[in-house]
Amino acid sequence: MLQLQRFAALPLALALAACATTATKEAPAPAPAASAAGPKVMVTAANPLAVEAGLNVLRQGGSAVDAAVAVQAVLSLVEPQSSGVGGGAFMTFYDAQTKKVVAYNGRETAPAGATETMFLDSSGKPLTYPVAVTSGKATGVPGAVAMLAMAQAQHGKLAWKDLFGDAERLAADGFVVSPRLAGMISSPFPQAGTPDAKAYFTKPDGQRYQAGDVLKNPAYAATVRKIAAEGPKALLEGSIAEAIVAKVHEGPLPGTITLADLKAYKPKVDDAVCRPYRVYVVCVPNAPSSGAALLEALGILSHTDIADRGPTDPQAWFLFAQASRLMYADRDRYFGDPDFTPVPIEGLLEESYVAKRATLIGDVAGPAPAPGTPRGAGALAPDATKEPGGTSHFVIVDADGDVVSMTTTVESIFGTGRMVGGFFLNNQLTDFSWAPANADGTKAANAVAPGKRPRSSMAPTIVLDRQGRFVAAIGSPGGNSILAYNLKALVGILDWKLSVQDAFNQPNLIARGDNFASEPARYAPGVVDALAAKGIVFKGSGGEGSGLHGVMVTPQGLQGGADDRREGVAKGF
Repeated sequence: MLQLQRFAALPLALALAACATTATKEAPAPAPAASAAGPKVMVTAANPLAVEAGLNVLRQGGSAVDAAVAVQAVLSLVEPQSSGVGGGAFMTFYDAQTKKVVAYNGRETAPAGATETMFLDSSGKPLTYPVAVTSGKATGVPGAVAMLAMAQAQHGKLAWKDLFGDAERLAADGFVVSPRLAGMISSPFPQAGTPDAKAYFTKPDGQRYQAGDVLKNPAYAATVRKIAAEGPKALLEGSIAEAIVAKVHEGPLPGTITLADLKAYKPKVDDAVCRPYRVYVVCVPNAPSSGAALLEALGILSHTDIADRGPTDPQAWFLFAQASRLMYADRDRYFGDPDFTPVPIEGLLEESYVAKRATLIGDVAGPAPAPGTPRGAGALAPDATKEPGGTSHFVIVDADGDVVSMTTTVESIFGTGRMVGGFFLNNQLTDFSWAPANADGTKAANAVAPGKRPRSSMAPTIVLDRQGRFVAAIGSPGGNSILAYNLKALVGILDWKLSVQDAFNQPNLIARGDNFASEPARYAPGVVDALAAKGIVFKGSGGEGSGLHGVMVTPQGLQGGADDRREGVAKGF
C-alpha cells in the first residue's frame, strides 16, 4: 500500500516528488493529456442555462475562473434553492502551468453579535428546524462573490464586468422554470412558504409558477449589474448591504448582522490539502471544509481490497460503508473552523492512524464506531450539527488546462426564504452545532462564535497523477451526505475504472453511525440482501439526493458527467 505522506504545507510539486518514490505495482493512472479529437474545454453544472453561460465565457477566451463567475451568477437565478450570491462556497483550483492546487474559502462568517446559545430557546432547548432555518439568526455574512472576485483577480483573463451578461439577460427577459425548481416552489419546506418566497413565486393570477413557465426577476438583473460594476462591494457595502441588514433584523427571531460585519468579510486562499491515493494525488480544501475527512476515508480504503472488487460485489459496498462510518465519526467530532479550534488534520491522515482505523472494519457492521484519537486531538464535546441539505457543484476546464471544482450553497432550500435584490439570503449559521457544549463545559469543535465559519461538508475535489497532471475533478451537494457521494465517485473512477457518468450512476450509500441509507434499485441483483446479512439494512435514501458533477481526462479528450438525479449537463468543445 502507498504510504500517506505529510506534505500538506509543501508546494504541490515538491509533494509529488516526495511521494513519487512510494509508487507500487498499481494500475496506471488515466491518460493525462487529451487528444486533439476530443473536447479540450468543458463545463458541467446543475442547470443547462448555467452551463451555456460558462461555455460562452470560454468561447470568448475566458479562463476557468472567469467561467465560474458566470456560472454562479446564473445558478443564483435559475437554481435559487441551492446556491446564490447571498451564500458561500469553496473552490479548489488547479493551475496547469505551475501544477499547483490551491483552495479558496468563501464560507460565510458569523456576525460579531453571534452567541453560542443563539439556536437555543428560553428553556435552553434547541429551536425547532422550521423556526431556526427561516429566522434572521440563521444568516451569515455571504462570501461566494468575494471569493470569486479574489480568484478572478488572480486567474481571470476577461474583465470582471463582462462576466454577468447571461445572468442579467435571463433575469430581465425571463427564464423557463425547470421541473426541479417548480417542485421546490410547491414543496412543504418552510422557506417556500415565507412572504418573500410567496411573492416571488406567485404569478399575477395567484397561482404558483410551474415547470415551463417563464419567470422574470428584474431585481436580480439590477443586482448583477451592480456586482458587475462594483465587484463584491456591491453586496458588502452600500444599498444592497443595507437591505441585507434590514431583512436579517426583521422578526421573527431577528439576527445581528451589521454593516460592519458585511464590510469586514474577507475570503481566504491557501494551498489545498493533498494526499496520495494509489497512483494518484487527491486534493481538497482545508477545514472548515470536510475535505480532509474524505482523504481519511480514502486512506482507510487503501488498506482494503476494494479496488480488486467492483460495483457488483457486495463486499466492496460493505467496505465502503464501514470506511464511511469511521470517516464520519472523526469528522463529526473534530472538524470546525481552524481559526478557532485546532483541527488535527495531520494526525487524522497519518499512515499509522488510518491503518489502525482500517482494522476496525470487521466482518459485519457492528455498533456505531466511536471517534478515534489522532495526534493533536483535543477534548471536544460530541457534535450536534444538523446541517440540512441544499447546495450545488460545478466543474470547469479551460483551454489552458486550468480547472475549477466549486461547491456553492445558500444552505437549505431557498436559504432562509428571505430575499433582497432578487436573491435569497443564506441560512448558513444553522450549520453550527446547536448544542455548543457538554454539561461539563467542554465545547463542540463546531460551536458558534463571532467571526467563525461553520463547518461544511462541501469538499470540491481535484485529482492529479504523480507528475502533477490533471486527472479528474468531482464534487456534489447533499448536506452531510456530500462526503459519501464524493467518496463513491472517487472509488468508482479511481478504483473501479468507471467512466465519470457510470461512477455517478452507482447507488448512493450513506453510512453514518448506526444509520444506513441508500437506493436499493440501483444495485446489482443480490447485493442488497448480502449487505443486510452483514448488518447493513437500508432505511430511506439519505435525504437530499446527490448532484455530482465532474470531468476526467481520457485518451479521447475530456469526459464529463452530470448526476442523473438532477437536471445538470456536461458540455465541451
